[in-house]
Amino acid sequence: MSRLDGMGPFELRTPLAPRTGRLLVAEPRMSDPTFAGTIVLLLNHSDDGSMGVVLNRRLQARVVDVLPVWGPYVSPPDSLFQGGPVGLDAAIGMAILPGDGVEPVGVRRLINAFAVIDLDAPPEVVRPAVAGVRVFAGHAGWSPGQLEAEVDEGAWFVVDAEPGDLISQDDLVLRRQVLRRQRSSLALWSTMPLAPHRVNEN
Repeated sequence: MSRLDGMGPFELRTPLAPRTGRLLVAEPRMSDPTFAGTIVLLLNHSDDGSMGVVLNRRLQARVVDVLPVWGPYVSPPDSLFQGGPVGLDAAIGMAILPGDGVEPVGVRRLINAFAVIDLDAPPEVVRPAVAGVRVFAGHAGWSPGQLEAEVDEGAWFVVDAEPGDLISQDDLVLRRQVLRRQRSSLALWSTMPLAPHRVNEN
């Protein structure tokens, strides 16, 4: 059993498997520029494949530039985020939906507090019902069995997500926070620098 400065004891644990609502954290030495340094929220994981959005690839474009009606309603920063390399011409709206009551108009609960929002719905109706909104251009996708193989090869750490991860304002801080809060040896990876191929989009 070991201890990190400022943390309680942690221990080795059985790695988690990919599942809808969990996070994929790219192994720090990953040099593939498509996913190096990324954290992906899995929106769907099944026998048919996997789909998710990258949480920490902020773009120069602002939401108001591409979806003017939603610009004033997104959580800061008011940037568009690149959800992944697939379907970059399509926008995905995500929100934090507290509680477990009836889904508001224009909001569909995905799992736990994560929800998908209908970007055609009036934002002034949707926004009061949710705790945060983020808009992504594109998504990440894996064919059946592909993600499991990548996890087995050590390309990704799989960890549980927290609602606030969706609307983190700092790309690099999010990565450190997600790893550091793990009550296992994964917390040690929060101090490891990323591979030099990692592109900073900010």
